[in-house]
Amino acid sequence: MTHATHAATALLVVDNLAIHVGGRALLQGISFRLHAGEALSLVGESGAGKSLLAQAIMGSLPPALRASGAITIDGVTTRAEDAGARRTLWGRRLALLPQEPSVALNPLRRVAPQLAEVHALLHARPPANAAELAQQELALAGLGEATAHYPWQLSGGMAQRAVAAITLAGGAPVLMADEPTKGLDNHWRDHTVALFRGVLQAGGCLLAITHDMAVAQALGGQVIVLRHGQAVEQGRIDAVAAQPAHPFTRMLMDADPARWLPFAAPQAGDGVVQAQGISKAYGRQQLFAPMDLQIRSGERLAVQGPSGTGKSTLGNVLLGLVRPDTGSVARNARLRPHAFQKLYQDPVASFAPHIKLGEGLRDTARLHRCDWKDVQHRLGQLRVPEDLLTRMPHQVSGGELQRIALARVLMAQPALLFADEPTSRLDPITQQETMQVLVQAVDQNGAALMLVTHDRNLAAAVGTRTLTLGPMPASARG
Repeated sequence: MTHATHAATALLVVDNLAIHVGGRALLQGISFRLHAGEALSLVGESGAGKSLLAQAIMGSLPPALRASGAITIDGVTTRAEDAGARRTLWGRRLALLPQEPSVALNPLRRVAPQLAEVHALLHARPPANAAELAQQELALAGLGEATAHYPWQLSGGMAQRAVAAITLAGGAPVLMADEPTKGLDNHWRDHTVALFRGVLQAGGCLLAITHDMAVAQALGGQVIVLRHGQAVEQGRIDAVAAQPAHPFTRMLMDADPARWLPFAAPQAGDGVVQAQGISKAYGRQQLFAPMDLQIRSGERLAVQGPSGTGKSTLGNVLLGLVRPDTGSVARNARLRPHAFQKLYQDPVASFAPHIKLGEGLRDTARLHRCDWKDVQHRLGQLRVPEDLLTRMPHQVSGGELQRIALARVLMAQPALLFADEPTSRLDPITQQETMQVLVQAVDQNGAALMLVTHDRNLAAAVGTRTLTLGPMPASARG
């Protein structure tokens, strides 16, 4: 390690960072510096290397990848490839809020003790004080009634907030956050942005990876637009958003769901699933009160509501994955069992971790007697390079895995597809392309789509009907 006096005033300096696998460059020539109180947002296409950049800074790249360049943290410079040199800083000086809560949280421990452990180990708090602080911070994150829950008992948005609370508790001045607002409603998205602003006001710096330009603008500071592993535009976020110079940046701005034209509404047909008087609660937490619901073929039902109100659970009840506390669900008896499919909010959890992606897809194709050429065509529509299929699930980006999961579920030709935040990890351009493929596929099959999304504009463009869940009984409008 050497001291870099020229960067002593900066908390984080990245100099000519590149990442290679074999002889292929995944990321190249990235440079920036962040001082106390400054934020930098990384935006760009899915698979452009945004998460890899954060992993390279942390020193947690997969073994097959090689980093080069220099990284300076609080005046101390290390070679990018010297991953071990930065690991002593984890938690106290350098922290990463990861993209996948299911990977970050210990599934065998309740949430509150995982947060209390940070206060005990990093700040030497007595056990009782650490536990009290954990309760307070989880309550501020809207998780006061979930402190004794296990991670698998949390919704995706709740798990996201829990991981944010645990990461921020360390107090690291150099904070990186990978898609920190995916799966969050507007209220908790703004809450998370406010937490990051607090880090900046306290003298820290923030590197935020996001597909949401509104979040980048709310954080302020700088922005780097990545495409094909290269920075195609870099500057102040307000200037770039107001007058993007690169065509790709303009495409990102234009692909915002607020600018989408509504998808054509198909004709509704026979009933696919009908629910009467269904309700569900977990402990004292009532998710949704008794409700009736029917979904017909050709319908696209957009489900909205605050995080933790039971959107995912409702879909699971309709699919038969979870039993309702009251009421009954009748699925069309003429449909085969696997005609009811789910596209999971957390794609990592839906893939076998030790099986290559291509092997898993071929198994699915054989199961559903789907021609492999049709699968390849679908992957091409979704812009999934076929060489990704030689990798394990953890070796591709969240956005890439989300698109592969979509290609896989469509092999079953579902009559009802429950898509739980299916594009939450995608940049606006890829999101728009992916939704076009998804809607076209369900419409061609005369299938019904049940879409969970926090994005009102996306719901308005895709849905033929909207169902809103909240603390009060569910209300539907057509």
